[in-house]
Amino acid sequence: MPLTFTRVRDAIPGALFEIRYAGEHNFLGRPVRGYSAPECWLTRPAVRALAQVERRVARDGYRLKIYDCFRPQRSVDEFMAWAADPDDTTTQREFYPRLAKDQLFPQGYIAAQSGHSRGSTVDVTLVRKGHGVSPTWRVGDRQVSCTVRRRFPDTSIDMGTGFDCFDPVANTANRTITATQRAHRRYLVRQMHRAGFTNLPEEWWHFTLRREPYPDTFFDTEITRGQ
Repeated sequence: MPLTFTRVRDAIPGALFEIRYAGEHNFLGRPVRGYSAPECWLTRPAVRALAQVERRVARDGYRLKIYDCFRPQRSVDEFMAWAADPDDTTTQREFYPRLAKDQLFPQGYIAAQSGHSRGSTVDVTLVRKGHGVSPTWRVGDRQVSCTVRRRFPDTSIDMGTGFDCFDPVANTANRTITATQRAHRRYLVRQMHRAGFTNLPEEWWHFTLRREPYPDTFFDTEITRGQ
């Protein structure tokens, strides 16, 4: 891991971690290459900013839950290879139930490079204090569309969709969700914005540090537990 990266659980012990790409509960349905451990690494400025968010949301009875942080380029390459395989639709019912797989790349849901590989982008949600990580999910378990109300029982507060939902309803400003769901998204965006992060409009969970230290560098280091 680059020396300027920090393991987030060491710096923000109050956060929860549900690193989906290190396990099976993701749109590939398998652990992703590059994730040797379910760890979250970010640049030091991003960690400091995220710690601000954790302190502020804690005053309102929430904890941060983090789905993904630094993502090696080799992992992004695997996403691209998966998107090019029309026969691998193992997780379509949950993660892209209303979209043909061959539309994921043209519509921007899968890309050849990701801000995550620069080390200052994080996928995050909010959990009420007293709630933990989601139930364990394995390939073969029943899949429920990420767009419906009674979807996978993630312990996040209701944001209107599940994580990594490839659907317009996951757009941060989508107007078809409920007033409560919109309020939850606005609260998360506001807290992240105050700490210096910018939201990706297509994904309510996706935030990048505005003054990221490596805006043009895409790292490809294996994710490990570190020291």
